[in-house]
Amino acid sequence: MDFDVVIVMVTLFIGLPWIILHYITRWKTAATITTDDETLLEELYSLAKRLDERMDTVERLVASDDPSFRPARLTHEREIDDEPLREFDRLLAEKKAEKKGALK
Repeated sequence: MDFDVVIVMVTLFIGLPWIILHYITRWKTAATITTDDETLLEELYSLAKRLDERMDTVERLVASDDPSFRPARLTHEREIDDEPLREFDRLLAEKKAEKKGALK
């Protein structure tokens, strides 16, 4: 009977907190984005912007050579299309300003 009490006490005061703390630390490390990830995302975003600008240029050139060619990218309202990009640019600028403020 005493052995059962010892096992229950060890399980409650050592085993259970260890399991809970283990998974809390796993959860916290998995939920964060590293600075390498942020750098990669910024590089991918700048690459996507450059490719988008190139596509616009190619479509304008093709449209000027062939009047019947009307791509959807050129006929839609560009301000509406670029709104998410401007929002992302604003967020990147804020993030860079925070980093500069933290470095000072």
